[in-house]
Amino acid sequence: MIIIFVILFILTTVLSVYFGSRMWYLAGALAEAQEYIEELQKYEEDLEVTNMYMYSKISESYDMMQRIDRLGAFEKDDEAGTTFQLLNEVITELKEEFDGEAQEEK
Repeated sequence: MIIIFVILFILTTVLSVYFGSRMWYLAGALAEAQEYIEELQKYEEDLEVTNMYMYSKISESYDMMQRIDRLGAFEKDDEAGTTFQLLNEVITELKEEFDGEAQEEK
């Protein structure tokens, strides 16, 4: 009878140590996962701020390009006109892309 109690005591002790160590490991893994999630959330917030800044600068650039060439004074035949046209195309494409993202977020 005593042998059964000793075996049960040893078994209970071993299981307690095993489950205690697993619990300790899982608590550490959970803490690391929470830190990682917080870092990702901060990164996402920073990215949103950057995107809003970029959107405002692209919009300002687009408006400025439209004001500069409101009369269509830049001819595509000369170097300045070609450069202006290329810049205008790039800014227009960026504005369309960021406008699409802004509408998706709303």
